[in-house]
Amino acid sequence: MKKIVAAAVLGLAMGVSGLAFAEPVKIGLITTTSGGGAGLGVDVRDAFQLAIKQSGNAEITVIVEDDGQKPELAVQIADKMVQSDQVDLMTGIIWSNLAMAVVPSVTAQDIIYLSPNAGPSPLAGAGCSPNYFNVAYQNDNFHEAMGQYANGEYKKVFIMAPNYPAGTDSLTGFKRYYKGELAGEVYTQLGQTDYAAEIAQIRASGADGVFVFLPGGMGIAFTKQYAQSGVGIPLMGPAFSFSQDVLGAIGDAALGVKNSASWSNDLDNPANKAFVESFKAAYGRLPSVYAAQAFDTANLILSAVGKASVKDKDAFRAALKAADFASVRGKFKFNTNQHPIQDIYVREVVKVGDVLTNKIIGTAFTDHGDAYAKDCKM
Repeated sequence: MKKIVAAAVLGLAMGVSGLAFAEPVKIGLITTTSGGGAGLGVDVRDAFQLAIKQSGNAEITVIVEDDGQKPELAVQIADKMVQSDQVDLMTGIIWSNLAMAVVPSVTAQDIIYLSPNAGPSPLAGAGCSPNYFNVAYQNDNFHEAMGQYANGEYKKVFIMAPNYPAGTDSLTGFKRYYKGELAGEVYTQLGQTDYAAEIAQIRASGADGVFVFLPGGMGIAFTKQYAQSGVGIPLMGPAFSFSQDVLGAIGDAALGVKNSASWSNDLDNPANKAFVESFKAAYGRLPSVYAAQAFDTANLILSAVGKASVKDKDAFRAALKAADFASVRGKFKFNTNQHPIQDIYVREVVKVGDVLTNKIIGTAFTDHGDAYAKDCKM
């Protein structure tokens, strides 16, 4: 019975109609599957491919390439996908510096790009494009939520992020909502693994709370070093620093940390329950927020394929904008700049049996949009 329910839910999520099987669709997926950010890209790749497989649509081809977290390589791959592979759609990029290198060129060539993660502010505001859909968030959003949460918990917060577009967006978002005092504001090197100097700054800062945005291997290294330092000032951050893909590597040092996300394994809706169950069955692990966003991205595409030809760009964009699919997040709709309006939750890292994961403990925002939509002239 459980399998029948799951299949029914996934069928609803995809919104498949007879047209879904009418024409070949080629999707180029550029993501990070090697190096320190590999866990993030592997989750994006696996969840996206899972949704396509579950659709049963044999007319969809997904071409996967590893960008190695290198902007110049991502640009080369994107050029090949557009010119040689002649993809209809593109997706997959994790990192905002890579997105800024790839997306404007791709969309200018009339290729639709759907982001399952990176949401740099220029692409949400004045640099928005009819060919750019962000299915994840705008970079500031999760950090804004933690700024809102911190108002009720801390009077003096030390904030830290890597020095790249998502890092600057992160601290901008936190400061937009946090009304207390800043004990320090530090930008680290992208890919940094030794945080002894920064931890010493935190210790001496007089902070009563610490907010960090350090995705992938950076977050693993920092959180373990921070716990070992014995500083003891409460730690918080966005989901990216404490997502399912890194919790196993961080270990018990992450227990009790509060973080923000638009999704969680324990989010109670039928589409999410079916997704978590099927992802675990397929890959032997719990999905992360990156996986959830990629799964939604694939199902959004499938819903549009079910309504319009990908060759009819106006009709296909309209079908995407309608967002007629059952999101694992529950509620989902696009703002005027084609970025999500969604709820954002506060989660806490807990242990269920022997597995570290997150549970929702509150809601920071309901139906939250981004600060840049007003600058988008679409």
